[in-house]
Amino acid sequence: MSKDGFWNRAFHLYYDGFRSMTLGRTLWAIILIKLFIIFAVLKVFFFPSFLGTHAEKGQEPEFVATELLDRTN
Repeated sequence: MSKDGFWNRAFHLYYDGFRSMTLGRTLWAIILIKLFIIFAVLKVFFFPSFLGTHAEKGQEPEFVATELLDRTN
């Protein structure tokens, strides 16, 4: 692949853009904090482990299979 290939030019476009950001760094920090809150904090409090409370230890695949079969009939 040549030095001026598509991937090389695309990489340098983003690299130069991120390197020269001033306000953008603050915005990216806010985005990353929000993603952490969404995936880490909300999952713990609002999405508990359904299989952990309804299926016995080691029987999770059988539980899922029976639930799928029962709901389709």
